[in-house]
Amino acid sequence: MKKLFLTLISVTAIATLLSACGQKNNEKAPAQSSSAAASTESKSTVSIKVAASPVPHAEILSVIKPLLEKQGVDLEIVRMTDYVRPNLALAEKDVDANFTQHKPYLDDFIQKHNLKLTSIANIHVEPMGIYSSKVKSLNEVTDGASVTIPNDATNGGRALLLLEKAGLLKLKPEAGITATVNDIVENPKHLKITAMEAPQLPRTLNDVTLAVINTNFALEAKLVPTKDALFIEQKDSPYANILVVRSGDENRPEIEKLKAAMTSPEVKKFIEEKYQGAIIPAF
Repeated sequence: MKKLFLTLISVTAIATLLSACGQKNNEKAPAQSSSAAASTESKSTVSIKVAASPVPHAEILSVIKPLLEKQGVDLEIVRMTDYVRPNLALAEKDVDANFTQHKPYLDDFIQKHNLKLTSIANIHVEPMGIYSSKVKSLNEVTDGASVTIPNDATNGGRALLLLEKAGLLKLKPEAGITATVNDIVENPKHLKITAMEAPQLPRTLNDVTLAVINTNFALEAKLVPTKDALFIEQKDSPYANILVVRSGDENRPEIEKLKAAMTSPEVKKFIEEKYQGAIIPAF
């Protein structure tokens, strides 16, 4: 009888131990399930990097960041303040796209550097303007006045074409968008034109009579193009700012989502409301 009692105690103890082990295993199960879910969620999110000028390009990209998050795309905005690095960074696969330039500039850059980059969408137009802190109208420009313009081929030519439209000079008819000072055939006011890095142009306003400035750099300098420019490009400007990727990446799912978000009603509304005509949607 004593042996039977001891045997029953032993069986009960073993059953209790097995039950406890089973309970611990069951308690661990939800944690493993949660970890697996997190892993699955992590795998479903794709990260992309887009190089952009701080204003207005990075501001526009900030609008689509939450839109892309809902579609499983984590957007990282890489701010760059010049026109050269964004294309080189894209070609070297440091970023997945860039948003800093217009098509004539991209075409010229591709030709000079032999890169395989492609524009996939027109986003907005930044009308280039003629600014001054010395005169209040172009009629006040005196003989021998100093003028600064961008020193890259396409924006330099664009600035000269704008000066021509403003009636300050005349270019050779065949000069086109890559016109240089050598293409000037009439300069009645004997303007002294100096080309320099585009980001530096707003800083020259205290030293020169006129400066022809890209809108993004004008905005960074707290200038209001529609108010402060003495003369500005019209809405039919061919210089739409574009979204650029490496050739062959156009059909990557995350790139297609990026393109769709950049040409969405949300972006159009943001551009129209924030920039009040200083920047114009191009889609």
